Amino acid sequence: MISSSTVVNSVVEKLRKALARGQWRSGDMLPGQRELAEQLGISRPSLREAVIVLETLGLVRSLPGKGVLVLDAEPAGSDAPSHEASAAASLADVLELRYTLEPFIVGLVAQSANSQDIGQLRLILMDMREALEAEDSEAGVTAYIAFHEGLFALTSNPIFQSVVQQTGNALKQSAEMLRNSPEHLTARLRENEAVVRAIRERNSAQASAQMRKHILAEGLRMGIELNVPDEQPGL
Repeated sequence: MISSSTVVNSVVEKLRKALARGQWRSGDMLPGQRELAEQLGISRPSLREAVIVLETLGLVRSLPGKGVLVLDAEPAGSDAPSHEASAAASLADVLELRYTLEPFIVGLVAQSANSQDIGQLRLILMDMREALEAEDSEAGVTAYIAFHEGLFALTSNPIFQSVVQQTGNALKQSAEMLRNSPEHLTARLRENEAVVRAIRERNSAQASAQMRKHILAEGLRMGIELNVPDEQPGL
């Protein structure tokens, strides 16, 4: 059985290549969801997930009631726009970015991680536990960020590399808020352990669900209730 993460990953790559060769140019609208999904031979929910990834890459923009607009690609190697975007982002923006990307990334990692990769993630979780037992909030935040950056580093899809860097920058931006709430380190550790258990079981859907649950919980701990689409309570 092909996982939804694999399908979406394949669709993202197909659409990215189509945009790169000029099948749709800047200012064009992509075909409607039903038509494009039929062309690609996928479900409309999978297509919607792929469009979210392309939006994060800055290649398209969804216009409510109108469709999906093709954008100009940023020049290769230019990191100034992403740096400025990180600087201007609010905590809600950071969490929205994480909610968009991290569940998808851990779904991919669950498919590809080897025993050494999983062992490294578990070592970082041990650092978090030791920081918790020592009541060292600074070390706890450092380990928390290292854990998520460790997950980002395990993605094998090359088109995610620049986006992953942006996510890491966004995560660091929220570090001050994390330091101000050391009492939540236990919950963060428990939630991250659930993600790693799902990765060890090669369960992409569960890994993604646990990461969504974690990021929503992070938002509530920061006093931010994310407005996310198609949320499924209880996952």
